[in-house]
Amino acid sequence: MPYPESICAPMRQELTAVGFTELKNVAEVDSALKDSKGTVLVMVNSVCGCAAGTARPGVRMSLAGDHKPDKLVTVFAGQDLEATAEARKFMVPYPPSSPSIALFKDGKLVHFIERHQIEGRPANIIAEHLMGAFEEYC
Repeated sequence: MPYPESICAPMRQELTAVGFTELKNVAEVDSALKDSKGTVLVMVNSVCGCAAGTARPGVRMSLAGDHKPDKLVTVFAGQDLEATAEARKFMVPYPPSSPSIALFKDGKLVHFIERHQIEGRPANIIAEHLMGAFEEYC
């Protein structure tokens, strides 16, 4: 059963306020990722503490650098179930992980940060990690 929207709304807004587009269904995910051109950053959002404490803040901080993805999109695990499941199909071979962060270039997954790489790390380390990937691929 999905989390109540009243709980998730502020967590969604943390990303949409900095330019992320929410993908709430299979068609939106496919449109954003299938055969995409350029770079697309996908944040698999979550209600967990590591999403709140490090993943979302780290992603927001990473956008302050000189290199940025062309598109910013997000799915919400535990809320937008079908959209999240569809997005995860593009993230194979990585197992489902939330939160997680995926970077695609020209439709191919080129960088992925799993939950275990987020837990226990401060937001600035997540931001630096992403900024390195942006410098390489964006």
